[in-house]
Amino acid sequence: MGIETALGNTILTTQLSKLVNWARKYSLWPMPFGTACCAIEFMSMQASHFDLSRFGAEAMRFSPRQSDMMMVMGTVTRKMVPVLRKIYAQMAEPKWVIAVGACTCSGGFFRSYAVQQGIDRILPVDVYVNGCPPRPENMIRGVMEIQKLVEQESLIDRKKRITAFYEELEKMNYETDYRPADKILR
Repeated sequence: MGIETALGNTILTTQLSKLVNWARKYSLWPMPFGTACCAIEFMSMQASHFDLSRFGAEAMRFSPRQSDMMMVMGTVTRKMVPVLRKIYAQMAEPKWVIAVGACTCSGGFFRSYAVQQGIDRILPVDVYVNGCPPRPENMIRGVMEIQKLVEQESLIDRKKRITAFYEELEKMNYETDYRPADKILR
């Protein structure tokens, strides 16, 4: 009456990291950071017609300490940058970022001194979702891309990639009113 009789001739072998990544893939906890029309499309993505819960990401957390995937949606102004960085710093490791919409990815059609021209200058973005505003199907595709990334990337590779991002960010000299990689993210 051991495990051999219960399983029969079935053999299951895997690496621990692959098993953990498989489990994390279907248990993403999004932290929405919505500031404009992309956030309205995000609300429809959560509704019954598109139903993000099919992909294991239905547990919306508005506390960064309980989230591991940040979805930045809408226009990000320069005054929001320190707040966005602080929220990112408070999130649990490992963490992923999805930039949703044209305004988040590149500043959109707002070419002014007050609008951040792409959040990839302040946060390590993993997936870009295009559109103005993007359709809910595009946002779901972005979550699916994050799931692929979670499944394929080990924690050591993730840490190396994030460290390389901050090293590259410190080398760049953007004409901004804030230091590109301040100590809050270290």
